[in-house]
Order: sequence, then structure tokens, then C-alpha cells
Amino acid sequence: MTILDERGGPARITLTEVAHHAGVSRSTVSLVLRGSPLVAAETRERVQAAIEALGYVYNRGAATLRAARTDTVGLLVCEINNSFYGELTAGVDDVLGEQGVVAFLANTAESGERQDRYLQRMREQNVDGVIICPAAGTSPALLDRLRQWQLPVVQALRFISAREGDYAGVDYEFGMEMVTEHLLRIGHRRIAFVGGNLSHSAFAGRRVGFATALRRHGLTPDLVVRCPATRRGGLDAVGPLMDLADPPTAMLCYNDLVAFGVMLGLEARGLRAGRDIAVTGFDDMAEAAMSRPALTTVATSARQIGQEAARLLLRRIADPQGAPERVILPARLVIRESCGAMRAQPDKHQ
Repeated sequence: MTILDERGGPARITLTEVAHHAGVSRSTVSLVLRGSPLVAAETRERVQAAIEALGYVYNRGAATLRAARTDTVGLLVCEINNSFYGELTAGVDDVLGEQGVVAFLANTAESGERQDRYLQRMREQNVDGVIICPAAGTSPALLDRLRQWQLPVVQALRFISAREGDYAGVDYEFGMEMVTEHLLRIGHRRIAFVGGNLSHSAFAGRRVGFATALRRHGLTPDLVVRCPATRRGGLDAVGPLMDLADPPTAMLCYNDLVAFGVMLGLEARGLRAGRDIAVTGFDDMAEAAMSRPALTTVATSARQIGQEAARLLLRRIADPQGAPERVILPARLVIRESCGAMRAQPDKHQ
């Protein structure tokens, strides 16, 4: 096949035309040209066939200029002391390590000021891109600034904008709706939402899922306790809730750490999760299966999110002008002892 330009001469075939012919994205074609192992063999063969059919000529000189890279990226997390973020980091490293790329890890501690300072330092170090779990309250203007810097960025776990930019995360809303429905199904009607004292997309998704499930059953989602998403936060929340004239029969927690704290607070009052009151978490940290009682929770696959975020960033670095991608992993309900369902249905586990 020969394509002619407006003067009748052979036109230079573009990456976009190769991608269209092969039925893949521009970034996939770019990865094939660079010999990346991220591309499946069948896809690689299809792209190479399109290159041959169209007569595409790889401009190696231009590619060399584009490839003036440092093979380093930035990874900004907001709670480095939370093992959930350790799993996320391990997932990022799984993928980047295969490509010989090193991640600079920074902890923003939920501070927008620290976040800005680290991003500036990473820019000065000429990183090829960044993966960021945005600090609570991050302005959408940050994405504009990173675009002005021409710094590829992937949002992970939380997003600054629901529509702009690349993002890898989990379906928080459905996950929380699922665990709330589970509590309703086993007979609870007085359910408290415990934890989360910062506003960001991950908190908002959980709250929406909680409210949606309750309203479906004609219940009002008004029993909410905002507190730090920590063991101490969960521990301190127990007293005010249990001292209510009409205390909850179930405590649905923002994350597993809050749930561990809630279970400690109940134990201090002579109560036990799963026997006297239902307790659920969110994230399915390794500790959840080993706690006593074992914690009913929602698995969010932190390591897989890290892997997907790293793949997204590598694709964005390869193709800065490509269409934004959003990878939303499914949440999974894990039923254990702390909700009380195992006592009535000892064989039920999903």
C-alpha cells in the first residue's frame, strides 16, 4: 500500500495511522517500536503487520530525542505509615522494575504544601513522570500545572478530577454498597459509618455507596462519625456511639485500621465484634484475616492498583498526547467472623 501526499509524493505514515490499522492505541504502537515486553505477542504481531502493510518508517533520530529520559519516576503517597500504601508501592515496583525504572518515593502526609514541594523537587530531578495519590483538598489546578510542565502523571487510589487525566483505582462506591447490603441482609437496620475525617474522592465514593444501600431499604444514612482513619480514630469513636440512647448494631468502618480500633474499643467495654455487634472494614489488609475475630471487609487489591498505575504511566510516557485512560478495578466482599454472619451461616465465605 502506498499513500501519496498532496503533491503526489509518498506521504510519511504516522503512528496514529498505524494504530488505526492495527486496531490498537498510539501508545501500544510506541511500546512495540521500543521493544517493550508490556505488549502481548499477538498484539505485537498485529502492529508489526500494520507497520509492514503501510510502509511506516521509524524515525529513530526523533525517537532518540524523545527518549532523553532518566528512567526515574516520582511516587507520592499520603500515608506512608499505612501498610496499604506499602502494597501499592510494591505493585508499582513490580512493573517499573521489569523496565529498569526506579521510583522516588515521597510521603505527603495529606499536606498540599508538602505535595507541591515534592513535585517541584521531582521536576528538578527530571523524572519521566509521576504517580500521585493526591493529598486531601488538592486543587484541580494541579493537573493544569503538571500539563504545563509537560510532566506525565497518573492519579492512583484518589482522583483530583473525575474526568481529566489518567487514573487507576477501585470501585469504592460499589464496594461500600455491597458490604452495607450484606449487613442489611443479615438483619441490621441501625448501621453506623465510622471513620474518614478528610474530604477526597475515595471518602466520597464510600459515603455514596453507604447512603445508596440504606436509602434503597427506606433507611436514613444519618449515623456517621467522622474521625481519623486510624486505629486510634476507631477506638475513640466507640464510646460516643455505644453511649447513644439507640446505639448501632453494626459499625461499618472507612478502612481496616478504623475497624481494628473499633474492635479494641468494644473489647474494652466487654463486647465482642461478631457476637455483640457487627464490625466491617475496607481494604482487606493482610492483618484482616489474622485479627481476632477475623475481619469482614472489602478487598481493594492495592498491589494490583499499583501495577495498573505503573503501566498507565509507562504508556503515558510513551505517548504523551494519547487519550486519557481510567482503570477501575472491581471491589470484592470478604465475609469473615466480625460481622456475625459466620455464626448463622458457618459455611458461607466469598
